[in-house]
Amino acid sequence: MPSFVSTLNAVLNCAASVCLIAGWVMIRRGDRARHRACMLAAFGLSVAFLIGYLVHHAQVGSVPYRGTGAMRTLYFAILIPHVVLAATVPPLAVITLVRALRERFDRHKRIARVALPIWLFVSASGVAIYAMLYHLPS
Repeated sequence: MPSFVSTLNAVLNCAASVCLIAGWVMIRRGDRARHRACMLAAFGLSVAFLIGYLVHHAQVGSVPYRGTGAMRTLYFAILIPHVVLAATVPPLAVITLVRALRERFDRHKRIARVALPIWLFVSASGVAIYAMLYHLPS
């Protein structure tokens, strides 16, 4: 049974993914104001997630995956790159945000092209990991 905090974290990750995609769509349309709003929302949601994640793991610790066979293989195939790439998201997101806020759009665009797919993968795979741990049959 998932805790309230783990469920909230999945919701925050899902919402961050939606904001990231919407922000990408907005900048592709040339709508900088909406792009900015979406990306600031994604950043705020990700910060809230990180706080919730740290609180949850301080209270609960690590939750083992109980599935077997192909589902176990799939779980770890998602989990391993998720964990590795998750460590890169905070610095990438902060650098990308700072460059945008300083209106260094040339440098912002270069790093955003790297940061966005990593950040989106980590957010979306976090939701998949939550689903596999708590809601899918093992």
